Amino acid sequence: MFRQFIELYGACRNTAGYLCFLAQTVPQPEPVVEMRDLTMQWGPRPVLDRVNLTLRPGERLAVVGPSGAGKSTVLRLLAGLQLPTSGELRLFDKPQDYLRLDQTEPPDVRLVFQNPALLASLTVEENVGFLLRERAQLSRQEIRDRVNACLEAVGLYDVAHLYAGELSGGMQKRVSFARALIDDPQRGDQSMPLLLYDEPTAGLDPVACTRIEDLIVKTTSVAQGCSVVVSHVRSTIERTAERVVMLYDGQFQWEGSVDAFRSTDNPYVVQFRTGSLRGPMQPAEH
Repeated sequence: MFRQFIELYGACRNTAGYLCFLAQTVPQPEPVVEMRDLTMQWGPRPVLDRVNLTLRPGERLAVVGPSGAGKSTVLRLLAGLQLPTSGELRLFDKPQDYLRLDQTEPPDVRLVFQNPALLASLTVEENVGFLLRERAQLSRQEIRDRVNACLEAVGLYDVAHLYAGELSGGMQKRVSFARALIDDPQRGDQSMPLLLYDEPTAGLDPVACTRIEDLIVKTTSVAQGCSVVVSHVRSTIERTAERVVMLYDGQFQWEGSVDAFRSTDNPYVVQFRTGSLRGPMQPAEH
C-alpha cells in the first residue's frame, strides 16, 4: 500500500497532478442514491430497463421526460413505496430490500407531493409537526418551536393555528415544504435527507413557479440534503437542479449539467425543449 502511495505521488508532482493526487487519496463520501442495473417491470415492456444512476451528497437532480416515461416510478422507488423487479437500489449505502413500511429504520427520505396533501382536520402546526408528535420524545413547546422555525424558513408567519382550508393554495404548498424541513432528532445531526419533489410547480402561474423554484433550492439547502425533482416545466428544471437525466423508453437517454441541458443537440433533449412532434419520443398510447 505504501509503495502504491509513493508511485501515485511521484506521478502527480505538478500542480494539476497534485490535485489529481488529492482527489485519489482523500476519501469520497458514499453516494446517497445508487441504482445498479435496476429494472422495474409490470407488463411485457419494462418501465425502467437495467438503468444506472448515482446521486452524490448535496446534489440536486432533475428527472425529465414525457408523460408515462416512468418518472413517478423513480420517485416511488426512492421513497420506498415500490421495490425493483431486479437489479439493486442503495440509499445511503444500504441496499433497499424491503418496502419503507417494512423497515425498522428506513432512510431519511421526504416526499413533497404535487398536491400539498395536508390533513384538513389538523392545524398547520399539527400537520408540520406530525412526525415529531408521533415519534420524537419532545415537549409540546419544543415541537412548537421547531415547527415555527420551519414555517419561517418558507416565509410563513402566524399561521400555525390555522387549518389548511383557511390558507390559499400557494400557502398550503409552502406548508408542505415546511413539513419536509422537520428533522427527526432521533436520527442525529449527521443525517442527510433525500428530498423528492413530484411536479412541484404543475398548474402554477410563472410568478408562483419562481417562488416555489426558489423554495426548492432553499429547502434543500436548509435541510442540508440533496434532492430529486420530477418536472415538465423547463424553468423548474433549470432553476432547481444542477444535473438533469432524460428518461424515455425505459432508459436514461441523456445525462448532463443544467448548462449542457440548455445547449445540447441530443435529439431527445431538443425535442423536449422545443415541444416538437418530430423526434425520437412519441406520445404514449392510452
